[in-house]
Amino acid sequence: MEKNTPSFPVLWEDSDLIFVEKPAGVCAQSPGMPEMIGEYLGSDPAYVLHRLDRDVSGVMVYAKTKEAAAAVSARIAAGEMEKEYIAIAAGAPAEAGEMRDLLFHDRGQNKTFVVKRERRGVREAILLYEVIGRRAEGTLLKIRLMTGRTHQIRVQFASRGFPLVGDGKYGGSKGKIRLYSHKITLRHPRTGEMLTVSAVPDWAK
Repeated sequence: MEKNTPSFPVLWEDSDLIFVEKPAGVCAQSPGMPEMIGEYLGSDPAYVLHRLDRDVSGVMVYAKTKEAAAAVSARIAAGEMEKEYIAIAAGAPAEAGEMRDLLFHDRGQNKTFVVKRERRGVREAILLYEVIGRRAEGTLLKIRLMTGRTHQIRVQFASRGFPLVGDGKYGGSKGKIRLYSHKITLRHPRTGEMLTVSAVPDWAK
């Protein structure tokens, strides 16, 4: 099947998977990126495997077949996919650390809150981070997600007084949010090969 010119960067692909750089402002789920990938491939929409906030850009992986989607989804559910992000936080957090919180996502407000007690809808959130640079606008961070909660990185840093630059929703400055899906590592559903695909935004170079 003949492919069309993509309207987004294609980072890696084979017959099972496609890694792309999702642009900011495009929905990671339908309607959005899956249909754009389908248009590029000349096929049905791609299969969604994970999420990324609409306002955030960066590396995402989609499946081209139902079989690949089922296999990768099972591995993701088992915690076998690693995701790293790059961000710029206002202020000066410590050189490295772990953040562990209980989070509640209010669907009506589309906003996540740190809470003190477990109750219905509350989920634990864990991330690891390290400082990779200091600059005038804030601190450049590399972040590894140990859990995948809605707005997790944004609210965990904001709750400690370090909102992400450009994240007006959680107390940061207004503008383009300085958060980027930097790297994804997972095992190929058919070959078993370990794949790592990464990219770096211009603002982090």
